[in-house]
Parts: sequence; structure tokens; C-alpha cells
Amino acid sequence: MMAKRKQEPTESKRRIFLVDDHPVLRDGLRRLLEAESDLQVCGEADSARKAFDRIEVTSPELVIVDISLPGPSGIELIKGLKARLPNLRILVLSMHDEALYAERALRAGAKGYVMKQAPTEYLLTAVRRVLKNEIYLSQSLSSQFLGAFVSQKSIPGPILKNLSDREFEIVRLIGKGFTTREVARELGISGKTVESHRGNIRRKLNLRSGSELVRFALSHAEDRV
Repeated sequence: MMAKRKQEPTESKRRIFLVDDHPVLRDGLRRLLEAESDLQVCGEADSARKAFDRIEVTSPELVIVDISLPGPSGIELIKGLKARLPNLRILVLSMHDEALYAERALRAGAKGYVMKQAPTEYLLTAVRRVLKNEIYLSQSLSSQFLGAFVSQKSIPGPILKNLSDREFEIVRLIGKGFTTREVARELGISGKTVESHRGNIRRKLNLRSGSELVRFALSHAEDRV
């Protein structure tokens, strides 16, 4: 009697961690990913602070991060994760304009950027490409990056690109109507530090007063910042 043939081990699924403060979106994203035979969601978090601890425990291969999070932003989370886990792959999934945020995300350590408005097949393509340790950007943004590389020039963009990531985040929050105290609480820094950043922002943007800064931030709120 012939011995039963030993069953070949199945390939393990790639482990993905989700960071987004919208439960409905996380649920939809988890369903989308787990419908794929080679992907599984190993954990979730709704803030950067929760993500730090849970990611170290769950050991994902890829983290999908939103830019806008309560407390430290997605950019700050990316920087922190790359400092602790330099080999971790990170993909940004955000509603914010990639023309403003993608370059910052890549500088912070992300491998790709997908807008939430993109078709689902784009997201799945991005996930698999980043899992291969490749960079994923939309075709239009890739063309801009390539053109800038060939011409050895920086990517042209608005004056907001002169701001640091922290200053950029403060402008975004001011544009959402946050006061100095609320910005400080949201970012976990002191009000004095926020005021110092506001002064630097005004200088870089050539704004003469705090009122001008507020008007500028409101005019660049959400759809562009």
C-alpha cells in the first residue's frame, strides 16, 4: 500500500496592519484585502499612539497609514516607525492631494502613496508593489518625479513646500479652525512651541500677522493642505 503523499505547505499570507481613525473605512479596507488569497490584516489602530505599540506586537510586513490622525499625524507615525523598525514597509492611503503630501510621505520613509478616491485595483497594485520593496505613485506623479530627476531640479510646487512637516501640519490644523491651545493638545506639544512654529510659518510665507496666517490657512484648508 502506497504511503500518502505529504501535502505541500501553503504559502503564508502577507501580514498588513491598518491605521485609520474611521472604523467604516478600516472595515471596508480589511474586507477588500482579506478577499485576496495572499493577504491578511493582522491588526488595526485608530491613532498613531496606539499603532506604535500594536505594530511591534503584531509584526506586520506592511502598514497602511492615513495622513490625518488624532494626535500625531501619519507623517509623524511614519518617521517613528522607520526609526524603530527600519525594514518595515509603509503605504499611505489618504484623501489629501498627493501633489502636496506624497513627497513628504516618501521623505519620511513611506514606499507609496494612494489617494482614497483611486480605484480599488490601484490600491491592490500598490500593496503588492510595496510588499516587493518597490515604490508606488500614481502615473501622473511618477512622471513629475522622473522629470525632476532628469532635469536635476526639485519638483515645482506651492510655497507650502518650504514648510517643515511640523509647520505644514500646524497650517492644516489652523485651516480646520483649531486654536493655538487645540493645536498644542492635538500634536502633544506646548502652546509656546506652537507659537514659535507660527512665527516661523509667518516668516516663511511672508505673512505679517497671526490674522493673515489664519486667513491663509483657511484658504488652503483640507482640499489643498
